[in-house]
Amino acid sequence: MNATPPSRSGPQSDDVEELARLLPRPVEFDLPAGRHLHHKDILMQHIDHDRDATTPQATAPQATARQATTTQATVPQATTPLPAPLRRRLLRPAVLVPAASLALAGTLALTLTGGGESAPASPSQSRAPQAVIALHRIADASLKTAVTPVKDSQFVYVRSLVQENTGTFDGPVKLGRPYKSERWMSQDPIPVTVVGWMRDTGQDAQMSGEDIPIETSVPDGSDSSGAQAPGFDRPTYRWLASLPTAPKALLKLLASHSGAGEHESKDQAVFEMIGDILSTNLMPAENAAAFYRAMAEIPGVREVPDAVDTAGRHGIGITREDGSTANRDVWIFDKHSLTLLGSRWYTTADKKPGKANVPAGSVAILQRGVADQHGMVPEKDGGTSTTG
Repeated sequence: MNATPPSRSGPQSDDVEELARLLPRPVEFDLPAGRHLHHKDILMQHIDHDRDATTPQATAPQATARQATTTQATVPQATTPLPAPLRRRLLRPAVLVPAASLALAGTLALTLTGGGESAPASPSQSRAPQAVIALHRIADASLKTAVTPVKDSQFVYVRSLVQENTGTFDGPVKLGRPYKSERWMSQDPIPVTVVGWMRDTGQDAQMSGEDIPIETSVPDGSDSSGAQAPGFDRPTYRWLASLPTAPKALLKLLASHSGAGEHESKDQAVFEMIGDILSTNLMPAENAAAFYRAMAEIPGVREVPDAVDTAGRHGIGITREDGSTANRDVWIFDKHSLTLLGSRWYTTADKKPGKANVPAGSVAILQRGVADQHGMVPEKDGGTSTTG
């Protein structure tokens, strides 16, 4: 009786080797580390933009700007507190990524990460926890900061080193030379038409170093005196002290007065609003801590491990990028004391081809304090002296 040959349950090793020899060899891409990170970053940007596009965003670009003159400062209408540094706010539509592109992006993510691992989280997802932790640490540190209460008859003084975009509105960014800027903001609790005084000194011939009044703006033909009372457009120490210190309640109040339009998300408007209020005013420690904790509640905030202000000081940055706007602010804090050093902002859709995340300006806060009258600056011991 003939023996039955053993059955073959699957391909044998020699068969696999033969098939592998006959099939075309796959093309391998050995990307240098720099190019690997470059493509990975592009992928993450597409994923971020697609997530932003799922929320109500602008669908048409619009350009806005915070503008100031050397002869008169205009009070913004429920947008940002006065006075804010000049920034070119360029808006862009949200980038829509088709579902098929997302499928391809997922395949690319697997390729870039080695094939067997899941795609990495987006920058905002991976860094958001660090930003929240950092903001709560900054809030705790602010509670330990001694703040001199400001009287109604006094002025809040802020001296800064500023670098701005001097290019044309619809052209590429061109940074001017840094210049010194001083502000004395009135704390008068009644409505006033002169909300403060400014003195800018720099290379520009128009920056004479003279004290110039910051006046409210009155439309032509209006019967209104244009007097401005303390509030979001003119935050005084007493008014800031009256705000809620519960972060969620403060955030809700800020959102209702953010002035965000159809071309800017409310979260982004509140993020910028908080930064401007904190950098240009003095307030009780409890209120400052509440602002930082409120910022930590805003979705999408992330940490920048190393950020630099106009004076060249390195610190921890807190930023947020929004698909509806073509700019990104970074608020910079000292790595040790966690005090606010200043800010830097970028345009993320520059007019020059191939440019993105271009530095568009920066501010370094050099001194803040209380002065009895404009034209005088606080001394280190809390007194005042006349500047030259």
